[in-house]
Amino acid sequence: MSATIVGVDVGGTFTDLFCYDEAAGRFRTAKVPSNRGDEAVGFLEGLKSFGPVAQLASVVHGTTVGTNALLERKGARVGLITTRGFRDVLEMRRRDRLHTWGLWGDFLPVVDRDMRLEVAERTLADGSIRAAVDPAEVQAAVRQLIEKGAEALAIVFINAYANPANEQAALAAARAVWPGETLACSSQILPEIREFERTSTTALNAYLQPVVGSYLGKLDAALAGEGFGGRFHIVQSNGGVMSTATARRLPVRTALSGPAAGVIAAAAIAREAGFPDVITGDLGGTSFDVSLVVGGGTALAAQTTIDFGLVIRTPMIEISTIGAGGGSIAHVDAGGLLQVGPESAGSRPGPVCYGQGNTRPTLTDANVVLGRINAERPIGGKLARLDVEAAKAAILAHVGAPLGLDAMAAAEAILRVANARMAGAIRLVSIERGHDPSRFAVVPFGGGGALHTGALIREVGLKAALVPRFPGVTSALGCVIADIRHDQVQTVNLTLEAMDEAALDRRMVAEAAAARAVVEAAGLAVERIDTVFELDMHYAGQTHTVAVPLPVAVQGGSTGLTRAIVREAFERAYQTSFSRLLPGLGVRIVNLRTAAIGRRPRFDLGLLAPEKEATVEGARRGSRPVWFGGAWHDTAIYARLELPEGATIPGPAILEQPDATTVVDPGLVARVDRLGNVIVERAA
Repeated sequence: MSATIVGVDVGGTFTDLFCYDEAAGRFRTAKVPSNRGDEAVGFLEGLKSFGPVAQLASVVHGTTVGTNALLERKGARVGLITTRGFRDVLEMRRRDRLHTWGLWGDFLPVVDRDMRLEVAERTLADGSIRAAVDPAEVQAAVRQLIEKGAEALAIVFINAYANPANEQAALAAARAVWPGETLACSSQILPEIREFERTSTTALNAYLQPVVGSYLGKLDAALAGEGFGGRFHIVQSNGGVMSTATARRLPVRTALSGPAAGVIAAAAIAREAGFPDVITGDLGGTSFDVSLVVGGGTALAAQTTIDFGLVIRTPMIEISTIGAGGGSIAHVDAGGLLQVGPESAGSRPGPVCYGQGNTRPTLTDANVVLGRINAERPIGGKLARLDVEAAKAAILAHVGAPLGLDAMAAAEAILRVANARMAGAIRLVSIERGHDPSRFAVVPFGGGGALHTGALIREVGLKAALVPRFPGVTSALGCVIADIRHDQVQTVNLTLEAMDEAALDRRMVAEAAAARAVVEAAGLAVERIDTVFELDMHYAGQTHTVAVPLPVAVQGGSTGLTRAIVREAFERAYQTSFSRLLPGLGVRIVNLRTAAIGRRPRFDLGLLAPEKEATVEGARRGSRPVWFGGAWHDTAIYARLELPEGATIPGPAILEQPDATTVVDPGLVARVDRLGNVIVERAA
């Protein structure tokens, strides 16, 4: 049986692949253009570059389909059935506004008001049922929604987290008349207190179900057509991997799938290279995704806002995204200010220099005109060369002429604006959260990240940049090395003093078994399965909770949990978050969170190391003029993958490879470490 696993990251511009033969300890990479609208084409094209698809053991995929559907509001038409009186929870939200200090706003929920129907039922907060649901009334509502064109159905009843009986009865009644499988109730998606977050997450899951389901169906069919009989898995927003069956049932967990895979790989590479504190920066064709890694660990958020009002409450790696990618279009706005993004040229038509019909300049066009990207050797393998003159003409027409600048000054201005936006995103996840950026290195990856290392070091005050061996396919590598993970949450809502130790212990054991079963069903090889418990807790009278990791595990059918263990864990977590405790106040336990993590066999990053016989002179490819700081500089060019361990390259220099380009600015120096990473620092 083949032991070959392929990680596939489908971005807006390129599809990146990392193929690893676990038995032989060999790897290969590939980068092909994405086929926006029919991603299965690029997906299969990339897989075939490694040989017959039927010979692959498993494929792990990081996708942005869910993210794009949410951001572009291109999900399914959803019908929502809820408790009488709670029809407008999605619009009321948390009484927040798009413009905090304004008197107006234009938020539209993903479920239209006429698609939100009420039924008579009532479950109280203690779990007792005051009014049972009428199945006939539910079925009448379902038929009405079908007539209105509903493609997915969500059922959300008030207090269903405390007792799901009414919801489950309604779901059973709905199944009898609903065509297909695109329906779910909130107790299946998020059995947690707080009606807005539960309603929003359930509604968004329904909104994505037909879109993600159709996409995965196409990929499944394409793989089957090639005789693929292995395992096909999807990366979750929490950095773990799940089966496609789970992804179809819980597509909301794919909302940040692609970016999460990149963070997982970047964190692993940085840890191995001796940089436990880093800020990852994934610059693709459409966006720039930033995440903070402290002490070698990624930060998980219990809740994420994808866009205003689109709240998803499920564990996700904390990632900040801005519309500043290589394909971001530069333009002068009505006020005469230069803007870069958020609109993107994507893969079709792509930047002007691609010669595919676009006439508006992009960030990639600016890098080409400035000589930072080699026009004769474009990444991706599809284009023979890039059209520098067309890019220069577009920059002059759309940016230079309106601002009174020549083409070179206009191209540099585009670069400076884009760099400032990226620096702002890095400040958001570091300085504004109390971290000193001078302690951190940036890990730039994606097709364009390493083009901007110097600017990010200089503008943010970072200590260094660590450019991975294959920056353009780092997210695909993350797909290969990501663990299998399944998260569950259950509201318990009790005081610490009233906690029944034995009852909570039994619930934890049951939750662990259920989560473990999902991981085992995924079918990927794991070294072990770890179970992690966490409580959401707060002092009496407070609204917001702190995450409290519990230092216990299931052994011999019990966790050994005691009230003293919970109290000590809470006080430790609260002290860490707020630097003080509030003695004398009661303590409440709100939610129990359980995660089962199947630890994948360790990927040996030493496989990426440079060849022993490599030399600096052998990697030298001459020089060319590159524009830095308002003037041309004669710049040394190197084949990056041919540089030996220990090589030191002073700036200005350009390091080229098939999947990315690294720019070493004047005043900086680059060195190659034992893993083949390039460390860029200020010259001594």
